[in-house]
This record gives sequence, C-alpha cells and structure tokens, in this order.
Amino acid sequence: MTLRHDPDGRDVVATDAEASVLAVPPLLVLDRVASYLDEQRLGEGSIAWSRVGEGQSNATFLLRRGETELVLRRGPRPPLPRSAHDMLREARVQRMLRDAEFPVPRILAVCDDERLLGVPFYVMEYLRGDVITETLPARFDEPASRRALAEAAIEALARLHAIDVATGPLAELGRPDGYLERQLARFGGLWEQVSRRRLPEVDGVARLLAERVPPTPRAAVVHGDFRLGNLMFGPGARPAVSAVLDWEMATLGDPLADVGYFTATWSEPGSPGTTMELSPVTRLDGFPDRAGLAARYAELTGADLDAIRWYQSLALWKSAVFSEAIYTRWLAGERPDDTDFAPRLEHGVPQLLALAEELATAGRGASLVADRTRP
Repeated sequence: MTLRHDPDGRDVVATDAEASVLAVPPLLVLDRVASYLDEQRLGEGSIAWSRVGEGQSNATFLLRRGETELVLRRGPRPPLPRSAHDMLREARVQRMLRDAEFPVPRILAVCDDERLLGVPFYVMEYLRGDVITETLPARFDEPASRRALAEAAIEALARLHAIDVATGPLAELGRPDGYLERQLARFGGLWEQVSRRRLPEVDGVARLLAERVPPTPRAAVVHGDFRLGNLMFGPGARPAVSAVLDWEMATLGDPLADVGYFTATWSEPGSPGTTMELSPVTRLDGFPDRAGLAARYAELTGADLDAIRWYQSLALWKSAVFSEAIYTRWLAGERPDDTDFAPRLEHGVPQLLALAEELATAGRGASLVADRTRP
C-alpha cells in the first residue's frame, strides 16, 4: 500500500497552524497524533498515512511510523447525532469479542480527549489481508473458491451469533429485550436529525414494520453492519475470515437482523443494484445467491427464517436513514472528494425505501429464500 499525503490539505494536515486556517476542521492533525502515539509508546518519528476502507461514515487511516504500522479510526466531523459514531464503545466491544476468541483486531489505545481531533478515536493493530468488494484476489478467482468465500463469511456470522451472552462482560453490551422495537424508534427518530428533505416513505415503511414485528428467537451479539466489505480474509489459499471489522452498531439483540442485512445488501445477478450493494463482485459465477446464503445460515444454526423479508426490509430502511446522513453531509460540503457515492444518494435513498416497502408488504413465508431456509 502506498502511503500518501493529502494533496488538497483538507482531510489531513501536518500542524495545528495549518488546521487553524481551514474553514472545515481536518480529520487528522499529524503533530497531535504523533504526540499521542509517543505517549502510548506506539512507534517513533514522523507519520506517513493513507485512508483505508470504504469510510462512508467513520474514517479509518493506516499510519506508519518507522517500522510500526497502526490503524486509527475516528468518527466524522461533529456535530454528531446522539449515540452515533461512538468510537469509545466500538473499541470496548472489540476488546470483549477478542476476549471471547472471536477474530477482531487488537485495540492498542483509546483516546477520549476531543481536543486532539474533535472527536474520540482509537488505535488498533494493522492486519494484512484482503477486504473484498469489487475484485477478487487471484487465489479466490474461480467458482469453487468463490462459493467457499461466501460460506466462510456466513460461517463467521453463525460463529458470532453462537457466542454466549448470558454471562460475562458481553452480557452487559445491551438490552436484548425489545431490540427490534428500539431499532425502529431509534432510526425513525434519526431521520429528522440527518435529513434536509421530506420522504413520506420513511414513516410509511416504519409503520408497516411496526405492525409486523416478529418474535426474537434468542439473544446474540448483533454486528449491525455485517457485509463482505467488513470482513478481512487471510492470505491462505482457502478463504478464511481473519477479522471482522466496523463494530460501531454492535449490541445484543435479534441475530436475524444481521442475516437480513447481509442478504439484503448482497449483490446477485438480476438484483436492482442499490447503493447498498457494496460488493458487486458477488454477482460472479460461483457465489451463492441471497437464498443460498440464508439457507446455509439456517443449516448451521437451525434458525427459522420464515420472516426473513421483514428483516431485509428493516435492513434497507435503516440503510436509507444512515445513507441520508451521508447525503446531507455531502450537501453541506463535508465530503468534498466524494464525486460518486454521495451524489447517487439523491435517488439511491428513495430506491432503498421503495425496496424496503416492497419487502415489508410481503406475507410471512413469501421469502426471498423460499423453502431453502427451512432446517
């Protein structure tokens, strides 16, 4: 990976003096970060950096100081919606999951002093591997390996949901009772905070979902954004998930919410191609379709997925809300280099809401995954 400096000086600057003359605060001020890393004894010398990951909301940077490679993760520029982009909590979740022997990066330092970068941030180890979205590593680029890659992803999800949350630190991660109802209330309330426009479909889909909330089968750790672009695959010839990334929305709740999100945002031949289909590579021959993914999850866990369309509708509705937040920040000039994703959200958000409405009105059992999900 080539490390670079910001050519326009908007997101990353070297000194306090440079930051002070910008109309919009930068995401990184390197002399402040270097001083903090010195205090934590993480590397020595000047910092070379590169933006990594898709970074549609939070920002993730690879930092190199001499021979030391680190990853710094922070939220977007303030002001932030209440309880959103909580990097302190995200770091705590990863530490608990690592203690539970689930594959996540090791947290090295956590900073709650907002004077440094304007928001809290944390530093974690840099792991080498592949995050797959638009292209495949050569070692996976044939049909049998593509299927194995998808199976490795769904097996990682089943493994996450199998973690015991009845006791220990993870039992304090959230309140699983009423999880689905709280999701509806939380994201419905966020719309007014993050949007400059009125789309009646937001309330319409919310009402449809509220009328048909399925019973939660059991409590589990819910990732909240489980998709191919948040999985890292190790260097071996056979696909294996070496780390699951981006735990901002993790809590205790209904594990089928993750299954709904994973399948609803999975690209397959003939799908509408929404702005939330962020891994178009899965349209290639060999990758299972959404029904195949859900069927494999049901096989591994014994889950009843009759109501999968409801969970998929919830996923797309929530995606519309946080996508609208990205679109609003773009309109405000906070994403000056984004010439592709955010502009498409003008129409992409209504498209997500339309698909969510279609799924929400489908009857129980009229699932995208049909009878293949029945154990």
